[in-house]
Amino acid sequence: MTQQFDRARTFHSLHVKGNPIVLYNAWDPGSAKIIEKAGAKAIATGSWPVAAAFGFADGEKIPFELALENIKRIVAAVDVPVTMDLEGGYGVAPEVVARSVTLAVQAGAVGFNFEDQIVGGSGLHDIAIQVRRIEAAAAAVKTSGIPAFINTRTDIFLKTKPNAHDKALLDQAIERAHAYERAGAHGFFAPGLADEGLIEALCEATALPVNIIALAHVPPRQRLAELGVARVSHGPVPYRQMAEWLEAKARQAISG
Repeated sequence: MTQQFDRARTFHSLHVKGNPIVLYNAWDPGSAKIIEKAGAKAIATGSWPVAAAFGFADGEKIPFELALENIKRIVAAVDVPVTMDLEGGYGVAPEVVARSVTLAVQAGAVGFNFEDQIVGGSGLHDIAIQVRRIEAAAAAVKTSGIPAFINTRTDIFLKTKPNAHDKALLDQAIERAHAYERAGAHGFFAPGLADEGLIEALCEATALPVNIIALAHVPPRQRLAELGVARVSHGPVPYRQMAEWLEAKARQAISG
């Protein structure tokens, strides 16, 4: 447990506004070892690539037990902190979320993403509901004795077309960031947000380290650092690029 505790503390320290930790998302032990060899300071899984690697669709379709076993194997394969994409906690009720968090930490994770979209439904959980879920996650972390990093994710921007991202939407995100911080969150993830002005305003409005995903239309890492971002992740992009390369090479070999 001492090693896991130390890695959790290290992972917290890597979240610095203006000097973001880069998480090039892995999906299994093999990909995690390759990313570590490239110089990564930590490993993060993504729900989409992990599900795809095991033949499932995203959205908690992969059995939780399989996702946990995958995390155990990744943790055993690398010498850096590992954070898990816990999606919506594999259940709505706070007690279910707490159990999922407990199992993730027992599997060796030192952090996890926890989203506010209604998995399998539409829209987002009301703030009051999501706050209770985050509080349950935070309580489970405290009970575990491992200071795991709770990276709360809002899907506000993903569920709205980029050309409709405006101050009103930003204000909703900031409201959630403040509420999530009070509930025990350690980070705030806003996937889909790409506008420089909105990113900078979000970073200035919350004390939480802000996580942005490096999609094609998102500013480069250096610019994100200048805007105050503390964490840059890559989500499903690495897996998709690998899959395109693998398919192209397979086609070449089969047809050639």
